[in-house]
Amino acid sequence: MYPVIFDFGEISIFGFEFHPVINSYGFMLMLAFYSCYFFLNKDLKRLGYDAKLAGDIVFAAALGGILGSKIYYLIENYDRVKADPMGMIFSGAGLVFLGGLMGGFLAVSYVIRKNNLSWPKFVDIAAPLVILGYAVGRIGCLLVGDDYGLPTHLPWGIAFPDGLPPSTYSIFQTYYPWISLEGFDPGVLKVHPTQIYESLLGFGIFYYLYQKRTKVTVQGSLFFTYLVLGGVERFLIEFLRLNQKYLFGLSGAQLIALVMIGIGAWFLTHPISQTEESPSE
Repeated sequence: MYPVIFDFGEISIFGFEFHPVINSYGFMLMLAFYSCYFFLNKDLKRLGYDAKLAGDIVFAAALGGILGSKIYYLIENYDRVKADPMGMIFSGAGLVFLGGLMGGFLAVSYVIRKNNLSWPKFVDIAAPLVILGYAVGRIGCLLVGDDYGLPTHLPWGIAFPDGLPPSTYSIFQTYYPWISLEGFDPGVLKVHPTQIYESLLGFGIFYYLYQKRTKVTVQGSLFFTYLVLGGVERFLIEFLRLNQKYLFGLSGAQLIALVMIGIGAWFLTHPISQTEESPSE
């Protein structure tokens, strides 16, 4: 794990002490948004739009995504929030993709509507970038030891002794009592590196959608394809993650993933009406 990329050490300015560091989680989050901006700006230029629009969309996605991620994370880990509210709110953890998707979706939809743009057309442009940001962000989770999976004896399992939280036997007993630890000895446990699994799947989905973006015949179809593929990816990976199961043996994330798949499949077979753009005021 590499939670800190670079530590500047203690710095004193006008009597004030600072200890600036470059955190790997924050760095990968920044890289995710800049990567999305690069590809978005490239496509908007190709389509003849003002370059400023790319910045507005990415800023809205960043703000809405981070807020949505954190809110979802705090709700999903409410018991830990009660035990350590300030630590949980201001921790480096919390890139919960489903919450970020909802928050980012609402924020970007606002920008699209504000500029009188075609919603189906612009969510198609954004679809590959959503999963790209997800894949890059999961690398950040790996570097800080967050969002790992179930304990495993598989040779590629990874131990996170300083993770958020550490992957220790006692942590699993305390925070994840529904997880069976049969066959595992006390101490630091190796776990499924679900961050790596999701990054690889995310990059694969990004490549597929990005190649299809210039071949869209029905506006909105690429975004709804993303909902299906992204939903399937998250639904399957949840079987290896730590989230508690609530209904029909499924986690909250799996239930939301099923909604994503259902919405995507419905609109792929029942396309929404095509809209025309009008100049923004």
